[in-house]
Amino acid sequence: MKKIPMRMCVACRQMFPKNELLRVVRTEDGSAAIDRTGKRNGRGAYLCASRACFDKAIKSRALDRALEIGLTDETKAALLKEIADAEPTV
Repeated sequence: MKKIPMRMCVACRQMFPKNELLRVVRTEDGSAAIDRTGKRNGRGAYLCASRACFDKAIKSRALDRALEIGLTDETKAALLKEIADAEPTV
């Protein structure tokens, strides 16, 4: 039986299987982007694919600290759009 890698959401601090979370990676130019493959180079942080966790991570600056950068408004808007696209519909 293969062990499932677990990661913690930077916003809600709950552990989930790695494939259920979105990886946000710090790019070479100092901005941030969603890493859909989970294999891009750079410092990464994991977030639940929900608007609530994204809002909490932005408000508490948890995403900024995890990526060790200051997120700009343009980067936040781009991340929000990608997270909204990835959020499961109920």
